[in-house]
Amino acid sequence: MKILEMLARGICKGMPLWVVIFSALAFFQPAPFKAIGPYISYMLGIIMLGMGLTMSLEDFRLVFTRPKDVFFGVFFRYLIMPIVGVSIAYALELPPALAAGMVLLGACPSGTGSNVMTYLSKGDTALSVTVSSVNTILAPVLTTYLFSLLAGGLIPIDLWGLFLDSVKIVLVPVGLGVFLHTIAPSAVNKMTKVVPAVSVIFIVAIIASVVALNASKMATMALIICAAVCIHNVVGLLLGYTAGRAVGMPEKKSRAITFEIGMENSGLAVALALAHLDPMAALPGALMSVWEYIIGSLLAGYWASKPVEEEAEQELAA
Repeated sequence: MKILEMLARGICKGMPLWVVIFSALAFFQPAPFKAIGPYISYMLGIIMLGMGLTMSLEDFRLVFTRPKDVFFGVFFRYLIMPIVGVSIAYALELPPALAAGMVLLGACPSGTGSNVMTYLSKGDTALSVTVSSVNTILAPVLTTYLFSLLAGGLIPIDLWGLFLDSVKIVLVPVGLGVFLHTIAPSAVNKMTKVVPAVSVIFIVAIIASVVALNASKMATMALIICAAVCIHNVVGLLLGYTAGRAVGMPEKKSRAITFEIGMENSGLAVALALAHLDPMAALPGALMSVWEYIIGSLLAGYWASKPVEEEAEQELAA
C-alpha cells in the first residue's frame, strides 16, 4: 500500500508535466486520443466522486458558524468570474464557440485545487473547503443560469440538458462520495490517499482528448486562447484578494477567497462544453487546467514565505 501511495504522490506532483507530454502527443497524433471523447463525462463523474470522498458533513459546518464568510466566498465566485469571462470574450473579439467556452469556464464553481493552494499559502483552509463544497452543490443551478444569461446570444444552448448534465456529473457523484465518507470513514480515508492520482490520470486524459479534437484549429488559435485564459485567471486572483480585503476579511481568509475565485473546476467546463457546445468551447477549460495550477503554485509559494499578520480585532469582528 505504501508503494501505491508513493506512486500516487508522484503522479499528482507531476501533473503539469503529464499534461504537457500527453497534450503534445495528442496534437501530433490526435486519432488515438479522440476516442476518449465520448467517455469524458463519465471520467469527470469519477473525478467528482473522488472529490465527494474527501468531503464530509463537517465541511458544511462553517455555513452555520461563519455564514458571512461563506456567503462572500460563494457570492464573489459566481459574480466575478462570469463577468470576467464574458468581458474577455468581447474585448478579444473571440469566435462565438470560444467566447461561449470562456463564459462557461467563468460560470463553473471553484475546484479542489483551491483547497490545496489555500493550505500551501497558509490561508484559511477550513473556509476554502466549505466555500468549494457549497459552490459545487450550487453549480447545477447557478452555472446553468449564469451561462444561459451571459452566453445565450453567442451560441444555441440546451438549457435543460445543461442543467441535467450538471446534476449527473456534479451533484450525484459528489453526494455519493459524501454519503460513503459518512457511513464508512475509515475505508474512505484509506482510499483517498490514492484517489487524487486517479483524478489526475483522468484529467490528463480529458485534456489530451480536447487537444486532439481541436488539433487542426489550435495552430491558428493557440495565442489568443492562451491570452484569454491567462488574463482570466490572473484577473480572477487579483479581484478575489481585493474583494476579500474590501469586505474586511483578514489575510488568511482573503488568501482562501483569492483561490476560491481564481481557481476553477475547469474539468466541468470541458465536459459540459463537449456535451453541449462546439469542441472548440472546451479549449479554455483544458488550458486552464494547466495554467491555474502553475500560477496558483507560484502564488501559494510566495505567500507561504510571508508571515501571516495577526489581525485579531478583525477576526473577532468577523
